[in-house]
Amino acid sequence: MHDINTQLLELILPEGILDHFVITDLHQESSGQQAYTKKLTIYLEEKKEIPEEYSDKEYKASGFMPPKLIKDCPIRRNLVTLSVKCRRWDVLLDGRYQKRSRNWESVAKGTRLDPEYASFLKGIGGL
Repeated sequence: MHDINTQLLELILPEGILDHFVITDLHQESSGQQAYTKKLTIYLEEKKEIPEEYSDKEYKASGFMPPKLIKDCPIRRNLVTLSVKCRRWDVLLDGRYQKRSRNWESVAKGTRLDPEYASFLKGIGGL
């Protein structure tokens, strides 16, 4: 069962995002603007789950790619940015380890996407 904070964040995040990512932090600061007085950054990291296409291979986690910043819908006078870190894997292919990451295009094709989630996947470079 989720705690109340996670339940609230699920209401404001693109639908389905928490299937593949965990929230690691939130940061709020002044935006310097009049209409939107604050800037909220939600930090997300991809879960440590090997992409299905490599699950039958020998692999090891290889850290994260640099975070991507995705502008989301403003919430109550807060500009919202999602800081998204996707995982990288070393996968044994053809006798040597090769860097791989999740193919977000295949995730998009394998799910019934709501427009917000499709936009999110496009923002992390998957579509």
